[in-house]
Amino acid sequence: MRIATTRPGSGTIAPRARLRSDAPEQSLDGNWRFRVSPSLRSAPADWRDGDTARWGTVEVPGHWNLQGYGSPAYSNVQMPFPVDPPFPPDANPIGDYRLDFTASAAVLAHGRRLLRFDGIESAAEIWLNDTLVGTTRGSRLTHEFDVSGLLMEGVNRLAVRVAQFSDATYLENQDMWWLPGIFRSVTLLARPDGGIADLFVRADWDHHASEGILDVAAEVDGGGVARLVIEELGVDVPATGSLRLAGVEPWNAEHPRLYDVEIRTGTETVSLQVGFRRVEVRDARLLVNGSPIMLRGVNRHEHRPRHGRVFDATVARDELLLMKRHNINAVRTSHYPPHPDVLDLFDELGFWVIDECDLETHGFEHVGWRGNPSTDPAWRDAFLDRMQRTVHRDKNHPSVIMWSLGNESHVGANLEAMARWAKSVDPSRLIHYEGDRESRYVDVYSRMYASHDEVREIGEEVLRPARFDATPAEAHRLTLPFLQCEFAHAMGTGPGGLEEYWDLFEAYPRHAGGFVWEWIEQGITVDGPDGGSRTLYGGDFGEAVHDGNFVIDGLVDADRNPRPGLLHYAAVIAPVVIDVDPERTSVRVANRFDFLDLGHIRLQWSRVVDGAVTASGTLTAPPCGPREAVTLELPDAGRSDASAEVADVLTVEAVTTADSPWAGAGHVLASGQHVREGRPPVPPRVAAEATEEGIGAARFDVATGGLVRLGDLEITGPIVGVWRAPTDNDRDQGTDELDLPPYAERWRAAGIDRTVTRLIDVQPGLDEVVVRTRTGTPILDSAIDATVRWSAVGDGAVRLDVELEPNAAWTTEWARLGLDLVLAGEPLGADLAGYGPMHSYPDLRSGARFGWWHLDPSELTVDNVKPQESGSRIGVRDARIVTEGGTLHVSALDHSFALTVSRHSRQTLAAAAHNWELTPEGRTFVSIDLAQSGVGTATCGPGVLPRHRLPARPAAISLILRHERTPD
Repeated sequence: MRIATTRPGSGTIAPRARLRSDAPEQSLDGNWRFRVSPSLRSAPADWRDGDTARWGTVEVPGHWNLQGYGSPAYSNVQMPFPVDPPFPPDANPIGDYRLDFTASAAVLAHGRRLLRFDGIESAAEIWLNDTLVGTTRGSRLTHEFDVSGLLMEGVNRLAVRVAQFSDATYLENQDMWWLPGIFRSVTLLARPDGGIADLFVRADWDHHASEGILDVAAEVDGGGVARLVIEELGVDVPATGSLRLAGVEPWNAEHPRLYDVEIRTGTETVSLQVGFRRVEVRDARLLVNGSPIMLRGVNRHEHRPRHGRVFDATVARDELLLMKRHNINAVRTSHYPPHPDVLDLFDELGFWVIDECDLETHGFEHVGWRGNPSTDPAWRDAFLDRMQRTVHRDKNHPSVIMWSLGNESHVGANLEAMARWAKSVDPSRLIHYEGDRESRYVDVYSRMYASHDEVREIGEEVLRPARFDATPAEAHRLTLPFLQCEFAHAMGTGPGGLEEYWDLFEAYPRHAGGFVWEWIEQGITVDGPDGGSRTLYGGDFGEAVHDGNFVIDGLVDADRNPRPGLLHYAAVIAPVVIDVDPERTSVRVANRFDFLDLGHIRLQWSRVVDGAVTASGTLTAPPCGPREAVTLELPDAGRSDASAEVADVLTVEAVTTADSPWAGAGHVLASGQHVREGRPPVPPRVAAEATEEGIGAARFDVATGGLVRLGDLEITGPIVGVWRAPTDNDRDQGTDELDLPPYAERWRAAGIDRTVTRLIDVQPGLDEVVVRTRTGTPILDSAIDATVRWSAVGDGAVRLDVELEPNAAWTTEWARLGLDLVLAGEPLGADLAGYGPMHSYPDLRSGARFGWWHLDPSELTVDNVKPQESGSRIGVRDARIVTEGGTLHVSALDHSFALTVSRHSRQTLAAAAHNWELTPEGRTFVSIDLAQSGVGTATCGPGVLPRHRLPARPAAISLILRHERTPD
């Protein structure tokens, strides 16, 4: 077996379209005999014909290292072995597969037969009946072999030897788990004489004439002519040349209109669905069917936590429906073509797709791109072969609007050759590649993680004349639309700055949107010793080279449960934007659909005062076309006088009026609010003895001046806190501050993770107790002076007035400025009036709406695979924190606060590497934050934007605290 070449695979037929045919086929999926050897040199030579009685079995499709043969490994950019192309390491697991099978009579009835492999990682040698069939390169690419003279009646023996690493590994370093094996289906195909060997149907749309244009190229075995049949349109013509069709509807991602097409010969019928659409660039704008489009996208890896990249049709459909419910309309197939059936789903459900070639040479970045195959002529055919297999397989899908050459492979002549070939074969689609910064051989200007300021500059540079000394490449780039193929890294608590990015995308005509990295957290789930499941990441399987939890970076977790980031992203990219006038006299409704008017939505409004609905109704909207806006009058009932103690909230929602494949009627597409903060009654002070030990229901620790009890509730604090358990973004270096260490390191250096509080004095007065403390950092002289005034206000409640004043010695920005309390007993939930229901931070709040929310214990914080800060709710006016030890009721008298309730301390969260390491602490940790920092997206991209940072500053707040008994 040769696994150190620069060549593509061998023995395959020419790449062709994936077609649905009535010709017989036979699946070879199932249990195969299997063994694994530690290296090629040690792999036994009898793998094709020896006795397999002592071999094990694996399921095909599947990855052998998820079936008990070895362990998975994860690395991002780092190669797991020396960069020494084209050679893999000697320690290189080799998997031998054997299957004895009987070919079906239906397949054998045809003289020509093909053997198809849809995915083998990373290189394979294939033998049938002890005859070499061929080899594969391109793990996520289809390879078909002509086995007409080899397949026989009776028992056939198929032997496949697979190398985990090979020369192909240098081209497939794609920020995912290394998962070897035959992980997509294996199929026998009968090819009828006079059948359809290949087919390319270009379904164009002339938006000027409102006509569809079909250009059909059918390759028929033996050279015959096929017929094109579209029963719905009454078409039955020879499948050659071009055909104009009036009265058809165009395809787009908002209205994915498909037509059933059959291509028939006397021996075979092939069926497909076509959608009429035209993709083009004009005046630096991305157009489909003559209209600009906005890509509200995600990067999608194929992943299941126990099965890796093995396809499941139900899972794939459900995840795309989930995307649609969250306003996502575009997918970049990072960084390889997905399972072929996914393209059918994209067509049916309506997605704009960047179909990416199975290529990434990112590992060469660590050696300054020396030896990068992108520039080496010896690899040219391998690069072209990958592009050809990508394009030919998926060329009949209307959802595909761009071919992407691959990902993070720097630059080189081989990439340019791929682009030239793709454009020559399929000029109807655009060429994408982010690595070509000069945009010499692409049709869009694509970037990753460009800062907000740079995105603004890219939008503005086409609005002014080009520089007189601009190079031809620079002048060409100025004619191209701009997109971010990756932005807003969805790792841990984040990503922050989404709304600011999207405002820029909407502001400049050149901008065509972007794709969040990434859709799914690629955690591997295993059974723990306690019988439960555990999610693992890089390094958890003993890898010597790994990138830790950098693989846990999705808008949904590995089981496809939405993370808060997805909920906020859905609000940012909502196709309807609703702005309520501050006087509540009108509401502006902006239609951000690119093709649909708003005739399919209903506008409904409600007014909630202190948690009770006082009025509601439906608004009659005038016609509003795509990319238009209308202003509607609001009824008097939405703005009449109301006496609110907590809040008076007017909400307008855009909901769907009919069922769709992804949501039932009444699905909320978008909402807008106007919130009037209430005027809480200020309870008068009541007479109560004021001593160093307490006042009213509040009992103090005379040594610290802090609470020990409030009524019957055991409670400690408040302690001034400015630190949070570092998030993934806090632990990384933002691209906007490459000269500074990450926030977490700055905070550690400044000592804010281990502040010490000193009691200055306790001063009992006539009707209050004043406690003064200083909270400082070890080693340094930075400090915050706190003046805390306690007074009794009746009904078992106390008033808390806090003034916080930092000195001038602070060396770092803060994570927050808050009051920390600890309650006895585990948390049982919370009820709050504030922004929710998901967590929110200053730069991650778009999806949160003011309401009266109930949170179960599991909803208080986010169960991140790597524990970190989470669970903040901003804009809280009133809250009840329910614990095993009782209920703490907190009400704001002046301005609102951010509330975090957790079953774990920040120190515990910061010290834990996995969520399954956390154990109950028997306490409830509460933070009432007067101010907070944003979270940013520093794991890839900028950190916290300046407007969302928190420098040292004074603050004050007035609260009412009371103990309430926890309901049974």
